[in-house]
Amino acid sequence: MRALGEKDIRASFVNCSKGEARRLTLPTGFAGTPWSDLDFLGWRDPKAPDRGYVVAERDDALVGIALRASAGARRSVLKSSICSVCVTPQAGSGIALLVAPRAGEAGRQGNTVGLYICADLACSLYVRGKKQSALARRMEESLTPQEQNERTVRNLRGFLDQVLAGT
Repeated sequence: MRALGEKDIRASFVNCSKGEARRLTLPTGFAGTPWSDLDFLGWRDPKAPDRGYVVAERDDALVGIALRASAGARRSVLKSSICSVCVTPQAGSGIALLVAPRAGEAGRQGNTVGLYICADLACSLYVRGKKQSALARRMEESLTPQEQNERTVRNLRGFLDQVLAGT
């Protein structure tokens, strides 16, 4: 992913107001973001842990989406789950159901879409082996690392398409 500035990030959001985008807290350590290791920028808001944000490149444009952790989706610490974006197995609370309002009129009417994703939104780092899940290892796959990155981007793009549907 190309390096992004604060203005670009805040201007990219499609499912929240400009005021909300202005007030969101950028990731901790934003200046040291490892851009070359990212397929998308994802983070949880350090001031509001139930909120998360994703900024991705889609059709040569930036698309940012605001997410909220689902209040009713508590996972057992004894069971593991798999991220629907990067296919990384995570223990217990390592996977969260994050919900995004749809963009445009549908979102203003309260329509949302959700997905089970790595709770810290660090999918790119897990796929590249730069970060380990609590389970300490990814599953053995026949896909090359490049193909795993492409799958991650494709899975996230499918979710972005759902958020943008009808705009």
